[in-house]
Amino acid sequence: MHRRIETGTSSVGHIAVVGAGFIGQSWAIVFARSGYDVALYDADPSQCAKAGVFLDQALSQLEEAGLLNGLTPQAVRERIVPADALSHALDGAFYVQENAPEKLDLKRQIFAELDELAEPGVILASSTSALLPTSFTEGLKGAARCIVAHPINPPHLVPAVEVVPGRSTSQETIERTAALMDAVGQSTVIMRREIDGFIINRLQGALLHEAFHLFAEGYADTESIDICVRDGLGLRWSFMGPFETIDLNAPGGISDYIERYGPFYRQLWQENDHLPDWKACGARLESERGQILARSDMQARQVWRDSELMKIASARRRPEQDC
Repeated sequence: MHRRIETGTSSVGHIAVVGAGFIGQSWAIVFARSGYDVALYDADPSQCAKAGVFLDQALSQLEEAGLLNGLTPQAVRERIVPADALSHALDGAFYVQENAPEKLDLKRQIFAELDELAEPGVILASSTSALLPTSFTEGLKGAARCIVAHPINPPHLVPAVEVVPGRSTSQETIERTAALMDAVGQSTVIMRREIDGFIINRLQGALLHEAFHLFAEGYADTESIDICVRDGLGLRWSFMGPFETIDLNAPGGISDYIERYGPFYRQLWQENDHLPDWKACGARLESERGQILARSDMQARQVWRDSELMKIASARRRPEQDC
């Protein structure tokens, strides 16, 4: 059954995915397997052909993992149709997911064009992970309908998505975008206002800074640090967040945890206000990682990563999603 959402005036249209690189391809799967028709466009015509090869492979694997909502790969694939012009992709769309490179001038150019071509009321969302929405939408006539919907790579396997409003984004746009993300099975984070890096990248950055610091100062090698997250913290973090973790780690909950361990954590960083120089230890990091994984094996390891993510996604699938 074709599912649609309210566009503000009527239930019409399809979703336009602009930019057919890996993130765009992944978004196309997210929308299509949830029953939406997708127009896939890229300024480079050859990119849509490359996307077709990826989609055929990925949909087959997703079916095996039970991650196509009961649909066949062919049924999902038929919902994703390449568009030969941006205007054609936008014609009749109610929502746009843009996936261009992280270049501010390019984003401004694309959003100005989207704002000019898309019908009033069409939501214009960007997948950017590094640019604030205000930076490329401020001053547009339709700035109120512009927003960031930042996925975690790849969104068809990792459900978290950050809905980030700019200064001019309307509450209606926030609510409609969040409703769509919920409808397609993503785990929606609604930010109250924008900040550099949003939430997920800031959390990831804090961990990376400490990982680089421990490596740069010679406390442990790359594999040992990876083990601490992969076989330690990450096991819990794969199904609960940091606040729930500490809430369950002290008899009296969060307040008890803060009372017990707050002074210890404060002391750890009392005098450590410097950030490690990532480039300074980049060559050593590359060397150690190269001994663990040959650069020629990178692509195969990425395929393995996605396979493992499918297993986790399948194991965590809620019974009602199979209905």
